[in-house]
Amino acid sequence: MTITQPDLSVFETVESEVRSYCRGWPTVFDRAQGSRLTDEDGHTYLDFFAGAGSLNYGHNNPVLKRALIDYIERDGITHGLDMSTTAKRAFLESLQNIILRPRDLPYKVMFPGPTGANAVEAALKLARKVKGRESIVSFTNAFHGMSLGALAVTGNSMKRAGAGIPLVHGTPMPFDNYLDGQTPDFLWFERLLEDQGSGLNKPAAVIVETVQGEGGINVARAEWLRALAALCERQDMLLIVDDIQMGCGRTGAFFSFEEAGIVPDIVTVSKSISGYGLPLALTMFKPELDIWEPGEHNGTFRGNNPAFVTAAAALDTYWADGQMEKQTLARGEIVETHLKAIIAEHPGVFAEYRGRGLVWGLECTDKELANKIAKRAFELGLLIETSGPQSEVVKLLPALTTTPEELDEGLRTLARAVRDCA
Repeated sequence: MTITQPDLSVFETVESEVRSYCRGWPTVFDRAQGSRLTDEDGHTYLDFFAGAGSLNYGHNNPVLKRALIDYIERDGITHGLDMSTTAKRAFLESLQNIILRPRDLPYKVMFPGPTGANAVEAALKLARKVKGRESIVSFTNAFHGMSLGALAVTGNSMKRAGAGIPLVHGTPMPFDNYLDGQTPDFLWFERLLEDQGSGLNKPAAVIVETVQGEGGINVARAEWLRALAALCERQDMLLIVDDIQMGCGRTGAFFSFEEAGIVPDIVTVSKSISGYGLPLALTMFKPELDIWEPGEHNGTFRGNNPAFVTAAAALDTYWADGQMEKQTLARGEIVETHLKAIIAEHPGVFAEYRGRGLVWGLECTDKELANKIAKRAFELGLLIETSGPQSEVVKLLPALTTTPEELDEGLRTLARAVRDCA
């Protein structure tokens, strides 16, 4: 495609230097529908980014859009703090009937604020409140958000440095396969817990992603997650699963931990829970942990009623019949087939591919290559990002509603970008 030079002057002169995604995609986007975005010059891009996982049902999904427009046109409540509203009731009923009860998850639902980081902050606060301890264990290459509490349990050194102050009360442990299988799972962790001379403060909780998205698409094995859950139970620690990017069907099942057969004490959900890209976050936890005082954690925008409307519509439309999980797993097989072919065509260029459902990564042996591939893919009309501690992984995050034809088109474009750069 031929790309004319867009007018980016106001962004470059007025907007902060902190902006990032726009640097890799130097155009001005104007419209979007399904898995495609169109810029102001009429160029169309296939989206394998999906709002960093916030658009599992695509851009401007017509079913969700209709529900939202109808709600706005009848002057439904927009801002409601934590007041009871018809929109919130409809969402909670759908969440309970379609998601929680069929999975035998008796979670209480908390609306901590509109962002995933806020959901994590609430989870950490609640764990400390329940257990009366300060320390939280996280894992190497974890990412849990950019606020101070969430950064304290995040691994990336660049992101941690942005805090400007020491990040405390968090202790990292090796994620699954971090030590290349040379050490039995949790040997070091459990030894520290049991040794009175280890210097490890007794943790209140352990927080984990079943698939580390920003950390490089690192997939935890089901048996590793089960062993972690058992360790937490033995050692009187709460288990927090951060399902902000991998939940809402990204890995196949609605919750990414379902495959392992575990029941976390606390679960954080955000990104695609609204279904439409509207800000919404949930912190869910077992009923016995609900020891909050009224207003002890609050926020002005925790009652985003338009997001409740689209969230309920998403659950009712895509999760009532069990077909979305099957579709996602089937489309994940399409992605895996293409990635195998790319690796076979370029021996030595990639360390490996890995993923589940519709989240996949290609790890480059040359740490600079992933960014080159992403740049070339943009020039060819495909939006992909990178992840990993050195941005060495090409990350694929297409919408769950992406058609097989669109998947094929995007993956062929990726293959061409690899050929042009490898």
